[in-house]
Amino acid sequence: MKRKETIWTAGILLVLLVLCVVLDASLPSYHIAVKVVEKASVYALVAVSMNLLNGFTGLFSLGQAGFMLLGAYAYGVLTIPVDKRPSVYQYFDGGAIQFSLPEAFSGFLGEGAGTVAGMLAALLVGGLLAALFAFLIGLPVLRLKSDYLAIATLGFAEILKAFFQWNALGPITNGSNLLKSYPVFSHPTAYVVLAGILIAFIVLLINSTYGRAFMAIRDDEVAAEAMGINLARHKRMAFIISSFFAGVGGGMLAMYMGTIAAAPFKSAMTYEILLIVVIGGIGSITGSVLASFLYILSSEWLLRGLDSGSFLGINAPGLFKNGFRMAVFSVIIMIVVLFFRKGIMGDKELPDLFRRQSRRERPEKGGAGNG
Repeated sequence: MKRKETIWTAGILLVLLVLCVVLDASLPSYHIAVKVVEKASVYALVAVSMNLLNGFTGLFSLGQAGFMLLGAYAYGVLTIPVDKRPSVYQYFDGGAIQFSLPEAFSGFLGEGAGTVAGMLAALLVGGLLAALFAFLIGLPVLRLKSDYLAIATLGFAEILKAFFQWNALGPITNGSNLLKSYPVFSHPTAYVVLAGILIAFIVLLINSTYGRAFMAIRDDEVAAEAMGINLARHKRMAFIISSFFAGVGGGMLAMYMGTIAAAPFKSAMTYEILLIVVIGGIGSITGSVLASFLYILSSEWLLRGLDSGSFLGINAPGLFKNGFRMAVFSVIIMIVVLFFRKGIMGDKELPDLFRRQSRRERPEKGGAGNG
């Protein structure tokens, strides 16, 4: 039965990948469907990273936007071509950094492969930078619990946002000005594949001995410590790993947006990610991914007409005006939360759906044989 569940799961994932490739080949890069897939893939990765910490380890952290900010700026700063830095850093004499990772890799890998390798390397550096900051702030912050930990990590994200807008760091961050002119992926398949590979690493981690230790800490810290689990070390590890993937997600978000500024990385972005985790199901990887696509699809596409005067063929500019979309979206979220108390998936994963179906079929087969 386990092999059957694996085959079904792999088949569904393969079909989704084929659909993404078809979407990539048939629609231009500026189409709204393409943008929805790209942004949803990024949010899925960040939501899963947050679920690793909040859902599987039981640490209530709200610093995701800050770690995404680190990853986004690391990607932008390290990938802007050297000849375009004077126009980007026009108020800071071309900036302090005068090299570009894609150009450096292109020197010995060729232009195409070198550019891609440099972009992936910049994403990795962004994740490592976020992990480094997570390690530093985790030393004092992880001594806190519950709401106090959430407040401390939220304060870190807000301080970091203000720090990156400080003109004293302008030669690196460009102050409150935009970072732009860096290379981006313009195909949704690239976002889906990259996010899928990273989420697969998180799934492997959760199913490892470290993942079981994280869940033991979530369920009962006293019992986990009695079993020999080092609480401080495992909490710090979960915090660092979650921040690493959030940093990579921030770099991918920078690629999606095409420009970087510190202002969008505010607490509201963290609340969006938290909302996705709760709607999908705290402790469910599948739920976080599914909720990410549903959330972005609804907010960025399906309900857009509520802000533009026409929706579902109904022209009512007096009712369907700017801001009405978020009011309707809030009502939908309330309905989902009321009817799905544990989220869409609860704590279940995609293979569990096939396992449940298999259990339902067993008594029927047995009964038929007895008859």
